[in-house]
Amino acid sequence: QVQLVESGGGLVQAGDSLRLSCAASGRTLSIYSMAWFRQAPGKEREFVAGISRSTGSTFYADSVKGRFTISRDNAKNTVYLQMNSLKPEDTAVYHCAARRAAVVGLHVWEYDYWGQGTQVTVSS
Repeated sequence: QVQLVESGGGLVQAGDSLRLSCAASGRTLSIYSMAWFRQAPGKEREFVAGISRSTGSTFYADSVKGRFTISRDNAKNTVYLQMNSLKPEDTAVYHCAARRAAVVGLHVWEYDYWGQGTQVTVSS
C-alpha cells in the first residue's frame, strides 16, 4: 500500500505558474502509473494528466495540454505537476492518484490510491 501527500497549491493570478508535488511513502512509486485529477466545486473529479509506470509516457486532458507538464522522480518517490499559464477555470482541488498498472488510466475508478488533495485557486 502507498500513501500519497500533495503539496504546492495556493492562490495565484491568471497567467501565473505553480508546481504541485505528490510525495509517496510506504511503497516505491516505480511500480505505479500515476495521475493528477482535479475537482472543482459542484463538479465531478476529472483527469488532468498521467504518466505511465513502464515507459514514462505522458497523457493530458485537452484543457491543459501545452500548459501543464507531469513528471516523476522515482528516486525521490515524487510526482510533479508543473502548471503554467493558469486560468480561473483551473481552480480546483488537485489530487494525485496511483494505480498498479503499466499504463495510465483516464477514469477515477481505475486508481487504487489517492491523496487528500491540494487547493489551487486562480483569480482573474
